[in-house]
Amino acid sequence: MGRYLRYGRGFRYGQERERLFGNEKMSGRQISWDDLRLFLDVARLGGLSAATSTTGMSAATLGRRVAALERQIGEPLFHRAYSGYTLTRAGEELLRRAEDVEIAMRSLTRWRDGEIGDRVVRISAGTWTTNFIARHIGEIWDISDPFRIEFVTAYEKIDIGRRNADIGLRAARPTEANLAGQLIGQMAHAMYAGRELINGVRAGVFVGISGEGAELQSSRWLMAHHGDRILTRGNDPHSVRELVAAGAGLTVLPCFAGDSDRRLVRVAPPIAELETEQWLVSHQEERHGREVRMVLDRLVKLLRAHAPLFTGEEPAPSS
Repeated sequence: MGRYLRYGRGFRYGQERERLFGNEKMSGRQISWDDLRLFLDVARLGGLSAATSTTGMSAATLGRRVAALERQIGEPLFHRAYSGYTLTRAGEELLRRAEDVEIAMRSLTRWRDGEIGDRVVRISAGTWTTNFIARHIGEIWDISDPFRIEFVTAYEKIDIGRRNADIGLRAARPTEANLAGQLIGQMAHAMYAGRELINGVRAGVFVGISGEGAELQSSRWLMAHHGDRILTRGNDPHSVRELVAAGAGLTVLPCFAGDSDRRLVRVAPPIAELETEQWLVSHQEERHGREVRMVLDRLVKLLRAHAPLFTGEEPAPSS
């Protein structure tokens, strides 16, 4: 086999990899940014048809451009099926390299347009953590900073590897190879009720959450232990909190969220099964950028300063 190792569908390491990503010159014209941009759209959207809406090209034209790029590379970049396109090993590696080029091109465009200060740092977190950070915005951002802040609130993990966010707050260490994680501390959950108790609360009924929120660990715990007594539900955390504050029942909340609402009272100690870690996650390369680094350092300082609130050791100031 000489200098080649084969992995499925003829993907070769050795000379082919050097020709694709090493110092050897490729025959014909060099890969252009326009080619890579089309490749990124097809790869991210999973097919030609979906990519027509973002590229403004027909599926036939896109297909020809992708085929031409594959001839340049010397390897197939996609597995083609009726259900869509999936990346080959060569395609996965080109995707990583193309995303790096994308970041560089965006930076170059901002420099050209005189918009260096318009860098947007996106922070992804759950509802309650986003609310907490937003209340302390002055501690992580100032109008004089060379960037803007955008919050991305979601139940599921936002793909930081694909740059859908720059920074994420997660309950576990990241397992993706291209992500870096920093353990900030612990987060506790406890049972809460409204201060103005009604008969429903005294009877031991509960307020649950429906929709995507039902997959949260705290929601699953409540369902497993008190599911037969959940009589009201909301489809987002805010509506659940309002129901509890109005006296509709008890529910489980992160201690820093429940303790900070003067309408609520913690009725039991933190639930040991629901204690989670709190990780600050960022892209391995992006975290060294000035703007992302500034926000990361400020978030670490903010969250660690309020560690007793997150662990349920110290009541939050009433609001």
